[in-house]
Amino acid sequence: MTIVIGLTGGIASGKSTVAAMLRDFHIPIIDADIIAREVVEPGKEAYKGIIDAFGQEILQTNGEIDRQKLGSIVFHNEEKRLLLNRIVHPAIRMEMNRQKDMYIEQGEKAIVLDIPLLFESKLTSLVHKVLLVYVGEEVQLHRLMQRNHLTAEEARARIASQMPLRKKITLADEVINNNGTIEHTKTQLVSILEKWSLEL
Repeated sequence: MTIVIGLTGGIASGKSTVAAMLRDFHIPIIDADIIAREVVEPGKEAYKGIIDAFGQEILQTNGEIDRQKLGSIVFHNEEKRLLLNRIVHPAIRMEMNRQKDMYIEQGEKAIVLDIPLLFESKLTSLVHKVLLVYVGEEVQLHRLMQRNHLTAEEARARIASQMPLRKKITLADEVINNNGTIEHTKTQLVSILEKWSLEL
């Protein structure tokens, strides 16, 4: 039986760091962000839906969607964000399930679905266990400002568009506290995987 792990966190929580560690343990990762970029490529169904909803002005000169332009619209408008999700999420879900089924058929012991908005998108039914990467609010704000070169106000708007990390703690099966060193994060990950009877 394949164990399907949902890896989630918040923006700038260090989820990608944990995903890289899981990859090092040769556990296949299905990355929702990569799939989200693929399903909105020109010619795909979600691409057409986004243009119908948001207009031609969100396109770059090469015909691809300008993610920054689209982002600046949806980060400050709840209604528009929900509209975008309704267009994109079904396509993402379908592709994630396709990849998941493929790995199960190959007999993988574990598969990780890397889904930043696992709870917000109500996708917990796709996984057996939820692993949350957690950081404190101040650490999250500081990391996001540094990483994306944002002002405190811009960073707060992005964090506010997601469910608070402290609220996600109660919904997760296991939590990695990523406020400390990479070594500490890895130690926590190893003990969780061992608890789930996964040989590394």
